[in-house]
Order: sequence, then C-alpha cells, then structure tokens
Amino acid sequence: QVQLVESGGGLVQAGGSMRLSCAASGRTFNNYVMAWFRQALGKEREFAAALSWSAGLAYYADSVKGRFTISRDNAKNTVYLQMNSLKPEDTAVYYCAAVSRMGGRYYYTSDFEYEYWGQGTQVTVSS
Repeated sequence: QVQLVESGGGLVQAGGSMRLSCAASGRTFNNYVMAWFRQALGKEREFAAALSWSAGLAYYADSVKGRFTISRDNAKNTVYLQMNSLKPEDTAVYYCAAVSRMGGRYYYTSDFEYEYWGQGTQVTVSS
C-alpha cells in the first residue's frame, strides 16, 4: 500500500522560503513520477511541479518556475518542494502525488493522471 505523507507547511511572509517534504512508502519508486499540486480556497487543484524519480527530470508550472524546486532523496524515499520568493497567491493546501510511469512520459500535469495522494499540508503566505 503506497503512502504519501506531507510535512513542512505553515505560515511565512511574502518573499520568504519554505520547504515541503513528502515521505513515500509502500514500494520502490524508481519508476514513478512524483508531483506537487496545490489547491487554494475556492479554486480547483492545480499542478505545481513533477519529478521523474529515476531520471531526475523536473517539470514546473509557469506560475512557480524559477521560484520552486522539486527534488528527491533516494535514501530517505522523500520528495521535496523548495519554495522561494513566496507570494500571497501561493497560499494553498499542497498535495504530494505519485503515479507509475507509462511509456516515454516523464511527467504528468493533470491530477486525474495520478494514482496516489497525500493528505495535504497548508501553506499560508502573508503580505
């Protein structure tokens, strides 16, 4: 049974930084794509970043490109989202997601393409 557990959320001032963690367990994730999505109050869940675990290739939404970095620690089976230059519009519940890679794709940007989800962690950016 795959489990994804997020941590690291909280309150930060605009311009600040925060790192989210997603501890993954239940299987080997070498052939998985890991991703971070976010959902602001009253809005639909949106893609933020994805990482092909084995290849280490990352893909970002335009809204976070240059400010967020997704990475993984193989030894800890953990995926991170380093968020810098945070803006009030980054305020959302952030979710970790995972799916087994299919074909030649290294990332997926639609939430329906992901099979496993964490419980989410709240990030609030004050102005």
